[in-house]
Amino acid sequence: MAKITAAEVNKLRKQTGAGMMDCKKALVEAEGDFEQAIDILRKKGQKVAAKRADREATEGCVLAGSNSDNSFGAVLSLNCETDFVAKNDSFVELTQSILNLALENKFADKDSLLAANMGDMTVAEKLVEQTGVIGEKLEIGSYEVVEAPFVASYIHAGNKLATLVGLSKESAEAGKNVAMQAAAMNPVALDRTGVDQETIDRELEVGKELARQEGKPEAMLEKIAEGRLNKFYKENTLVEQAYIRDNKLSVEKYLQSEDKDLKAVSFKRVGLGV
Repeated sequence: MAKITAAEVNKLRKQTGAGMMDCKKALVEAEGDFEQAIDILRKKGQKVAAKRADREATEGCVLAGSNSDNSFGAVLSLNCETDFVAKNDSFVELTQSILNLALENKFADKDSLLAANMGDMTVAEKLVEQTGVIGEKLEIGSYEVVEAPFVASYIHAGNKLATLVGLSKESAEAGKNVAMQAAAMNPVALDRTGVDQETIDRELEVGKELARQEGKPEAMLEKIAEGRLNKFYKENTLVEQAYIRDNKLSVEKYLQSEDKDLKAVSFKRVGLGV
Protein backbone atom coordinates (compact mmCIF):
# COMPACT_ATOMS: atom_id res chain seq x y z
CA MET A 1 0.00 0.00 0.00
CA ALA A 2 1.33 3.44 -0.98
CA LYS A 3 2.41 5.68 1.88
CA ILE A 4 0.17 8.74 2.01
CA THR A 5 1.79 11.87 3.44
CA ALA A 6 0.05 14.69 5.28
CA ALA A 7 1.28 17.09 2.57
CA GLU A 8 -0.50 15.07 -0.13
CA VAL A 9 -3.70 14.96 1.89
CA ASN A 10 -3.53 18.73 2.46
CA LYS A 11 -2.90 19.37 -1.25
CA LEU A 12 -5.98 17.32 -2.19
CA ARG A 13 -8.04 19.07 0.47
CA LYS A 14 -7.07 22.52 -0.88
CA GLN A 15 -7.90 21.53 -4.45
CA THR A 16 -11.25 19.87 -3.77
CA GLY A 17 -12.48 21.37 -0.51
CA ALA A 18 -13.19 17.88 0.83
CA GLY A 19 -12.49 16.99 4.45
CA MET A 20 -9.09 15.68 5.54
CA MET A 21 -10.34 12.15 6.28
CA ASP A 22 -12.22 11.94 2.96
CA CYS A 23 -9.07 13.06 1.14
CA LYS A 24 -6.94 10.50 2.95
CA LYS A 25 -9.40 7.71 2.18
CA ALA A 26 -9.52 8.71 -1.48
CA LEU A 27 -5.72 8.74 -1.74
CA VAL A 28 -5.48 5.35 -0.02
CA GLU A 29 -8.10 3.92 -2.38
CA ALA A 30 -6.25 5.41 -5.35
CA GLU A 31 -2.94 4.06 -4.03
CA GLY A 32 -1.46 7.56 -4.01
CA ASP A 33 -2.60 8.51 -7.54
CA PHE A 34 -3.64 12.14 -7.14
CA GLU A 35 -5.87 12.40 -10.25
CA GLN A 36 -7.60 9.12 -9.45
CA ALA A 37 -8.24 10.37 -5.92
CA ILE A 38 -9.94 13.48 -7.36
CA ASP A 39 -12.14 11.20 -9.51
CA ILE A 40 -13.06 9.16 -6.44
CA LEU A 41 -14.14 12.31 -4.60
CA ARG A 42 -16.15 13.48 -7.64
CA LYS A 43 -17.94 10.12 -7.84
CA LYS A 44 -18.77 10.45 -4.16
CA GLY A 45 -20.30 13.84 -4.96
CA GLN A 46 -22.39 12.30 -7.74
CA LYS A 47 -23.68 9.62 -5.37
CA VAL A 48 -24.61 12.17 -2.72
CA ALA A 49 -26.26 14.39 -5.35
CA ALA A 50 -28.35 11.47 -6.62
CA LYS A 51 -29.47 10.59 -3.10
CA ARG A 52 -30.45 14.19 -2.30
CA ALA A 53 -32.01 15.08 -5.67
CA ASP A 54 -35.53 15.19 -4.19
CA ARG A 55 -34.53 17.41 -1.27
CA GLU A 56 -35.61 21.08 -1.16
CA ALA A 57 -32.78 23.60 -1.36
CA THR A 58 -34.54 26.67 0.03
CA GLU A 59 -31.67 28.22 1.98
CA GLY A 60 -28.59 29.74 0.41
CA CYS A 61 -26.53 32.79 -0.41
CA VAL A 62 -27.59 35.64 -2.73
CA LEU A 63 -24.91 37.92 -4.18
CA ALA A 64 -24.83 40.61 -6.87
CA GLY A 65 -22.19 42.66 -8.60
CA SER A 66 -21.13 44.34 -11.82
CA ASN A 67 -18.17 43.95 -14.16
CA SER A 68 -15.12 46.23 -14.35
CA ASP A 69 -16.78 48.92 -16.48
CA ASN A 70 -20.18 48.61 -14.75
CA SER A 71 -21.96 47.85 -18.02
CA PHE A 72 -23.06 44.35 -17.00
CA GLY A 73 -24.40 43.09 -13.71
CA ALA A 74 -25.47 39.71 -12.39
CA VAL A 75 -27.33 38.54 -9.31
CA LEU A 76 -27.49 34.87 -8.33
CA SER A 77 -28.60 32.65 -5.52
CA LEU A 78 -26.64 29.52 -4.72
CA ASN A 79 -29.12 27.35 -2.84
CA CYS A 80 -28.52 24.68 -0.21
CA GLU A 81 -30.64 22.83 2.34
CA THR A 82 -29.74 24.50 5.65
CA ASP A 83 -28.98 27.99 6.92
CA PHE A 84 -25.93 26.56 8.72
CA VAL A 85 -24.28 25.76 5.39
CA ALA A 86 -25.49 29.02 3.79
CA LYS A 87 -23.64 31.09 6.40
CA ASN A 88 -20.39 29.13 6.10
CA ASP A 89 -17.53 31.26 4.76
CA SER A 90 -16.49 28.64 2.22
CA PHE A 91 -20.06 28.50 0.84
CA VAL A 92 -20.17 32.29 0.48
CA GLU A 93 -16.75 32.16 -1.22
CA LEU A 94 -18.05 29.51 -3.65
CA THR A 95 -21.04 31.73 -4.47
CA GLN A 96 -18.73 34.70 -5.02
CA SER A 97 -16.41 32.70 -7.28
CA ILE A 98 -19.36 31.62 -9.47
CA LEU A 99 -20.61 35.22 -9.59
CA ASN A 100 -17.13 36.44 -10.57
CA LEU A 101 -17.05 33.92 -13.41
CA ALA A 102 -20.45 35.17 -14.61
CA LEU A 103 -19.33 38.80 -14.52
CA GLU A 104 -16.04 38.16 -16.29
CA ASN A 105 -17.77 36.32 -19.13
CA LYS A 106 -21.08 38.23 -19.19
CA PHE A 107 -23.13 35.03 -19.32
CA ALA A 108 -26.70 35.85 -20.40
CA ASP A 109 -28.46 32.92 -18.72
CA LYS A 110 -28.14 30.18 -16.11
CA ASP A 111 -27.52 27.38 -18.62
CA SER A 112 -24.51 29.23 -20.05
CA LEU A 113 -23.13 29.74 -16.55
CA LEU A 114 -23.58 26.09 -15.56
CA ALA A 115 -21.78 24.94 -18.71
CA ALA A 116 -18.82 27.30 -18.15
CA ASN A 117 -15.44 26.00 -17.09
CA MET A 118 -14.43 26.58 -13.50
CA GLY A 119 -10.90 25.29 -13.26
CA ASP A 120 -10.80 21.76 -14.65
CA MET A 121 -14.57 21.21 -14.46
CA THR A 122 -17.79 22.98 -15.34
CA VAL A 123 -19.82 24.96 -12.82
CA ALA A 124 -22.45 22.19 -12.86
CA GLU A 125 -19.75 19.60 -12.09
CA LYS A 126 -18.34 21.83 -9.37
CA LEU A 127 -21.74 21.92 -7.67
CA VAL A 128 -21.93 18.12 -7.79
CA GLU A 129 -18.41 17.87 -6.35
CA GLN A 130 -19.28 20.29 -3.54
CA THR A 131 -22.48 18.37 -2.84
CA GLY A 132 -20.22 15.46 -1.93
CA VAL A 133 -18.03 17.72 0.21
CA ILE A 134 -20.85 19.50 2.03
CA GLY A 135 -23.40 16.68 2.07
CA GLU A 136 -26.32 18.86 0.97
CA LYS A 137 -28.10 19.46 -2.32
CA LEU A 138 -26.64 22.51 -4.10
CA GLU A 139 -28.13 24.35 -7.05
CA ILE A 140 -28.21 27.77 -8.65
CA GLY A 141 -31.73 28.82 -7.77
CA SER A 142 -31.88 32.15 -9.61
CA TYR A 143 -29.63 33.94 -12.06
CA GLU A 144 -30.56 37.37 -13.46
CA VAL A 145 -28.56 39.92 -15.44
CA VAL A 146 -28.80 43.58 -16.37
CA GLU A 147 -26.96 45.37 -19.18
CA ALA A 148 -27.06 49.17 -19.19
CA PRO A 149 -24.79 52.22 -19.50
CA PHE A 150 -24.28 51.91 -15.73
CA VAL A 151 -25.24 48.98 -13.47
CA ALA A 152 -25.34 49.28 -9.68
CA SER A 153 -25.84 46.47 -7.18
CA TYR A 154 -26.92 46.08 -3.58
CA ILE A 155 -26.59 43.07 -1.25
CA HIS A 156 -28.73 43.16 1.87
CA ALA A 157 -27.12 42.13 5.15
CA GLY A 158 -27.21 38.36 5.61
CA ASN A 159 -26.88 37.52 1.89
CA LYS A 160 -30.55 36.57 1.49
CA LEU A 161 -31.51 39.39 -0.88
CA ALA A 162 -29.71 41.33 -3.62
CA THR A 163 -30.66 43.68 -6.43
CA LEU A 164 -29.35 45.21 -9.66
CA VAL A 165 -30.38 48.53 -11.18
CA GLY A 166 -29.49 49.72 -14.66
CA LEU A 167 -29.18 53.48 -15.15
CA SER A 168 -29.03 55.57 -18.33
CA LYS A 169 -25.68 57.04 -17.26
CA GLU A 170 -23.08 56.71 -14.52
CA SER A 171 -24.12 57.65 -11.00
CA ALA A 172 -22.78 55.32 -8.33
CA GLU A 173 -24.57 56.89 -5.35
CA ALA A 174 -27.94 57.16 -7.10
CA GLY A 175 -27.55 53.62 -8.42
CA LYS A 176 -26.93 52.21 -4.95
CA ASN A 177 -29.85 54.19 -3.51
CA VAL A 178 -32.29 52.93 -6.15
CA ALA A 179 -30.96 49.37 -5.79
CA MET A 180 -31.70 49.64 -2.05
CA GLN A 181 -35.19 50.94 -2.94
CA ALA A 182 -35.81 47.88 -5.12
CA ALA A 183 -34.68 45.62 -2.26
CA ALA A 184 -36.85 47.31 0.35
CA MET A 185 -40.02 47.95 -1.67
CA ASN A 186 -40.09 44.89 -3.97
CA PRO A 187 -41.64 46.55 -7.06
CA VAL A 188 -43.45 44.33 -9.55
CA ALA A 189 -42.05 46.17 -12.58
CA LEU A 190 -39.81 49.06 -13.60
CA ASP A 191 -42.75 51.21 -14.74
CA ARG A 192 -46.42 50.80 -15.63
CA THR A 193 -45.60 49.55 -19.14
CA GLY A 194 -43.90 46.54 -17.56
CA VAL A 195 -46.94 45.38 -15.58
CA ASP A 196 -48.48 42.32 -17.22
CA GLN A 197 -52.04 42.42 -18.51
CA GLU A 198 -53.24 39.72 -16.12
CA THR A 199 -52.23 41.88 -13.14
CA ILE A 200 -53.86 44.97 -14.67
CA ASP A 201 -57.11 43.09 -15.33
CA ARG A 202 -57.12 41.70 -11.79
CA GLU A 203 -56.53 45.14 -10.22
CA LEU A 204 -59.30 46.70 -12.32
CA GLU A 205 -61.74 43.95 -11.38
CA VAL A 206 -60.87 44.25 -7.67
CA GLY A 207 -61.21 48.03 -7.92
CA LYS A 208 -64.66 47.78 -9.46
CA GLU A 209 -65.83 45.21 -6.92
CA LEU A 210 -64.64 47.36 -3.99
CA ALA A 211 -66.42 50.39 -5.43
CA ARG A 212 -69.56 48.32 -5.93
CA GLN A 213 -69.44 47.16 -2.29
CA GLU A 214 -69.08 50.81 -1.24
CA GLY A 215 -72.36 51.53 -3.01
CA LYS A 216 -70.91 53.59 -5.86
CA PRO A 217 -73.08 54.00 -8.98
CA GLU A 218 -72.47 51.34 -11.64
CA ALA A 219 -71.65 54.03 -14.22
CA MET A 220 -68.74 55.25 -12.07
CA LEU A 221 -67.13 51.88 -11.35
CA GLU A 222 -64.78 51.91 -14.36
CA LYS A 223 -63.44 55.39 -13.56
CA ILE A 224 -62.98 54.56 -9.88
CA ALA A 225 -61.17 51.32 -10.78
CA GLU A 226 -58.84 53.26 -13.10
CA GLY A 227 -58.01 55.60 -10.23
CA ARG A 228 -57.20 52.67 -7.97
CA LEU A 229 -55.04 51.15 -10.73
CA ASN A 230 -53.04 54.38 -10.87
CA LYS A 231 -52.52 54.10 -7.12
CA PHE A 232 -51.32 50.52 -7.64
CA TYR A 233 -48.76 51.76 -10.18
CA LYS A 234 -47.48 54.39 -7.75
CA GLU A 235 -47.05 51.83 -4.99
CA ASN A 236 -45.70 48.92 -7.04
CA THR A 237 -43.60 50.17 -9.97
CA LEU A 238 -40.04 51.22 -9.22
CA VAL A 239 -39.89 54.62 -10.92
CA GLU A 240 -43.31 55.73 -9.61
CA GLN A 241 -42.81 54.58 -6.02
CA ALA A 242 -42.21 57.19 -3.33
CA TYR A 243 -38.45 57.41 -2.80
CA ILE A 244 -37.72 55.82 0.59
CA ARG A 245 -35.29 58.57 1.65
CA ASP A 246 -37.63 61.41 0.70
CA ASN A 247 -41.24 60.39 0.17
CA LYS A 248 -42.05 63.79 -1.34
CA LEU A 249 -40.23 62.54 -4.44
CA SER A 250 -40.90 59.55 -6.66
CA VAL A 251 -37.85 57.49 -7.62
CA GLU A 252 -38.05 59.03 -11.09
CA LYS A 253 -38.03 62.58 -9.62
CA TYR A 254 -35.18 61.68 -7.26
CA LEU A 255 -33.04 60.57 -10.20
CA GLN A 256 -33.88 63.75 -12.09
CA SER A 257 -32.86 65.79 -9.04
CA GLU A 258 -29.43 64.16 -9.26
CA ASP A 259 -29.15 64.67 -13.04
CA LYS A 260 -31.95 65.78 -15.34
CA ASP A 261 -30.97 63.07 -17.86
CA LEU A 262 -30.63 60.24 -15.32
CA LYS A 263 -33.18 57.43 -15.62
CA ALA A 264 -33.62 53.89 -14.33
CA VAL A 265 -33.84 51.56 -17.33
CA SER A 266 -34.06 48.13 -15.69
CA PHE A 267 -33.79 46.24 -12.40
CA LYS A 268 -33.63 42.70 -11.04
CA ARG A 269 -34.33 41.45 -7.53
CA VAL A 270 -33.49 38.01 -6.14
CA GLY A 271 -34.37 36.96 -2.61
CA LEU A 272 -34.69 33.82 -0.50
CA GLY A 273 -37.99 34.01 1.32
CA VAL A 274 -37.96 37.84 1.26
